[in-house]
Amino acid sequence: MFRPAAADQSGIMKVRYKTFNLPFRHPFRISKGTKTHQPTFVAELEFMGVCGYGEAPAISYYNIPVEQMAADLEAKKIFVEKFAFSDPERYWHYLHHLFPANPFLVCALDMAGWDLYGKLKRKQLHELWQLNTSKSPVTDYTIGIDSIGNMVNKLKEKPWPIYKIKVGVENDIDMVAELRKHTNAVLRVDANAGWTLEQALEKIPLLKALGVELVEQPLAKDDWEGMKLLYEKSPLPLFADEACVFETDVEKCHQHFHGINIKLTKCSGITPARRMIARARELGMQVMIGCMNESSVGTAAIAQLAPLLDHVDMDGPLLLAEDIAEGVGFDNGKIIYASGAGLGIRIPAFGK
Repeated sequence: MFRPAAADQSGIMKVRYKTFNLPFRHPFRISKGTKTHQPTFVAELEFMGVCGYGEAPAISYYNIPVEQMAADLEAKKIFVEKFAFSDPERYWHYLHHLFPANPFLVCALDMAGWDLYGKLKRKQLHELWQLNTSKSPVTDYTIGIDSIGNMVNKLKEKPWPIYKIKVGVENDIDMVAELRKHTNAVLRVDANAGWTLEQALEKIPLLKALGVELVEQPLAKDDWEGMKLLYEKSPLPLFADEACVFETDVEKCHQHFHGINIKLTKCSGITPARRMIARARELGMQVMIGCMNESSVGTAAIAQLAPLLDHVDMDGPLLLAEDIAEGVGFDNGKIIYASGAGLGIRIPAFGK
C-alpha cells in the first residue's frame, strides 16, 4: 500500500511508486492483439518537500511488465535516491546508465524529475521551455479494430475532429470506407506493422481516395528495404512508430518515413524525446508524439511538448474508463492546460 509523502526538507531524494490496472471503456484491439485493461506504473519523487510524478504503461510485446519496473527500482532504490538532484537532464543520464535494460522505468523517473523540476521553479514545463501552447496541435481519438458496426458506434459515441483508425486486418479498407460515410473528420490510419509491402502498395492509394491524411507504421519494424520502396511510391505521408523507438532510430528512419511518432515510454522519457524532435527537424522530418494509453499523468507530459509537434495522439484518458490524475483536458480535441507547475497535474489516488 502506498504511503503519502510527508514533507521532507532534508534535501535527500525519496522515491515511491504505485501500480494500477486501468480498464478501457471498450476492449482495445490493434493488429497485435486485444486488451481490456492497461497496466501502468507511476513513480513519485520527493525532494525538499515537493513531489513529482511520472508514468510508464506496460505493453506486453515490449516485455517490460509493471512487476519488472517495480523489481528493478527496488533493487537500485538507494542509488536512485542518492543522486544530488539539480536538473532533470543530468538525472536522466544517471538513470539511463543505472537501468540500461529498462527504458520504461527510466521514463517514469525522468518524467517525475521534470515534474519535480517545474514545481521547484513554479512553472509548467512549456513555460520553462518558452513554448507557445496556442501552437499545440489538436489530438486525435483512436478507434480500435472491431466489427464495422461497433467501430461506427464508437465514432458516433465520440464526435471528434480527427480520428486515428487502427488497421492491419483483411477488411481494413472496408472499415475505413464505412467510417468515412459517417464523418467528414480528418482520418489517420495506423497499421501497427500489420501489412506486407504488396498490401501497403495496394491499400494506401485506396486510403488516399477516402481522404486519409497519413499512415502510421505500415510494414514490419525491420523491413527497411520495403519501407524504402514504399517511401518512394506512397501517395500519403508515412510515420514510423515501432521502427522509431530510441534516439538512434531517428537517423535510420530518414528517407524511409516522412515522419516519426515518438513514444515517451519507449524512448525513455521527456529528455530523449526533446532531442529526437530536434534531430527529426534537422532532417526535415515531421514529428508526432503518440500515447501508449497513459493516464493523465503521462498525457500531461505529452501536452508540455505539444507545441513542438506537427501531430499529436494523446487520447489515453479518453479511452480509459478510470483515470488517476487531474489536470490536462480537451475541448473537441484542443488541449486544455490546467493551472499549476511541472506537468500541471494533481493525483488524488496517491493520497489514498
